[in-house]
Amino acid sequence: MKSFSALFRYFDLYVFGSSILLLFLGLLMIYSTTLESESNLLLRQIIFAGGGLLGMVSLAFYDYRNLKKITPWLYLLMIASLLAVWLLGPTIRGSARWIDLGFFRFQPAEFAKLIMVIVMAKYLDQQGEKLKAFRYVFLSLVYVSFPVVLILIEPDLGSAVVVFLTWFAMLLFSRISKKHLAILILIFTLLSIFSWASVLQDYQKQRLHTFLDPYQDPQGQGYNVLQSIIAVGSGELFGRGLGRGLQSQLKFLPERQTDFIFASTAEELGFFGSLFILGLFLLLFVRLLKTIIQARDNFGMYLGTGILFMLLIQVVVNVGMNIGLLPVTGIPLPLLSYGGSSLLTTFLALGIIQSIVARQKAVRFAG
Repeated sequence: MKSFSALFRYFDLYVFGSSILLLFLGLLMIYSTTLESESNLLLRQIIFAGGGLLGMVSLAFYDYRNLKKITPWLYLLMIASLLAVWLLGPTIRGSARWIDLGFFRFQPAEFAKLIMVIVMAKYLDQQGEKLKAFRYVFLSLVYVSFPVVLILIEPDLGSAVVVFLTWFAMLLFSRISKKHLAILILIFTLLSIFSWASVLQDYQKQRLHTFLDPYQDPQGQGYNVLQSIIAVGSGELFGRGLGRGLQSQLKFLPERQTDFIFASTAEELGFFGSLFILGLFLLLFVRLLKTIIQARDNFGMYLGTGILFMLLIQVVVNVGMNIGLLPVTGIPLPLLSYGGSSLLTTFLALGIIQSIVARQKAVRFAG
C-alpha cells in the first residue's frame, strides 16, 4: 500500500487524469455508436483499456533508463513482427496489418511507433556531437527506413507517416547541423516525387485528389470526407445527444468508431464537447512538454520528445482529416478510437512518461 501511494506521489496527475478522461469519452462514444450486432466492441475495448492501464502503471515503476539495454532486442522483435505480418498476416480489406493469436489480434505497426521512439532516443543520446557528421544522421535514416518500408508494404501509409515524422521531429531536437537538415529535406522532396510516381498505389493518390476536391466523386472516394464534414457540422454547439447522431447511427459515417470517431463525437456532443476533448489533449501535450524540459538526461528528453510528437501527429492528422483539412490516412485518434493495439501503445508510452516524471520528482524530493 505504501509503494502504491508513493507511486502517485511521483505521478504527473495531469497526464494521468487527462488520459483517463479521454479514455472514458472514447468508451462512451464507442458505446453510443455501437449497434446490437457490434456489442462486443465495447467489451473488447474495456479489456484493452484494463491491460493498457496495467502496462502504464508497471512502466511507471520501471526505470526508463533500463530501456537502453533492450533496444536491440526491441528493434529485432519489431522487424520480425512486421515481416510476419507481410508473410503470414491475414488480408483484410486489401491490407495485411494484423497478427492473429486467436485470443488477441494485434497490429505490429502500432507498437513500431513506440519502439522506434525508444530506439532513436538511445541512438541520438549515444551519438551526441557525432550527429554533426552527416553519416551518423544518415545511419539513423537507415534504422527508421526498414520499419517504414515494411509498414508501407502492408500497406499502411498512415502508420508509416507517423513513424517517419516522429523520427524527423526527434532529429530536429538533436545536434544535427542546419546544412545537414537542408540536405535531408532535399532528399525527402526527391523521395516524395519518386514515391508518387512509383510507390503509392492508385487509391492512395486518389485520396489526395479527393482531399483537394471531395465533390468530384461524392458517392465514391469523396464519400467518407463529405459524410465526416456533414457529421461535424450537424452537431452544432451542443450536439444531437448520445445515441442520436444521424450520420453515425444510420451508418452513413464510415469507420465511426475508429478513423472517424472525432466526427461521431462532434455530431453527438457538439462544438463544446469537441472543444473539451481538444482541451484535454492540449493539457496532455503541455505536461509532456514540461516533462521534456525537466528531463534529467538526454535519453529521457529524447524519449519524451518522441512520445510527444508520436501522439501529437496522430491527433493533428486524425482531427484534420475528420474536418476535411487533411487527406484521409487511416490514423486513429489516441485513447478515443477503437483499437487494442493503438490503445495499448498509447498507455505504454504514457507509462514511460510517468517513469521519467517519477525520477525527476524523486530527485527533487530527495534534494
